[in-house]
Amino acid sequence: MHWLYLFAAIGFEIVATSALKAADGFTKPVATAVVAVGYLTAFYCLSVALRVIPMGIAYALWSGIGIVIISLVGFFVYRQKLDGATLIGIGLIIAGTLVINLLSQPARH
Repeated sequence: MHWLYLFAAIGFEIVATSALKAADGFTKPVATAVVAVGYLTAFYCLSVALRVIPMGIAYALWSGIGIVIISLVGFFVYRQKLDGATLIGIGLIIAGTLVINLLSQPARH
């Protein structure tokens, strides 16, 4: 169940971060509300997940998955360019997240 909370936290964080761009400096009320509710819900879900999941593992997944998906949202929704260095960096983030989660001793508990 704690893993579901972690992935819910990641999902809400992705929605909130995507809305942060749309909030345009908090000048758009609906997007601003999505940001506030999204981040509050994300941190609540993360706090529940951290009762069982080791903090380093949870945060590696939170940040790694978040960065990758937000980069894709930026590319597809906001038409932001992803150059070669960005793609290499995203690949390294994915590789690092996999190493931590598949090979780390805390991840096995």
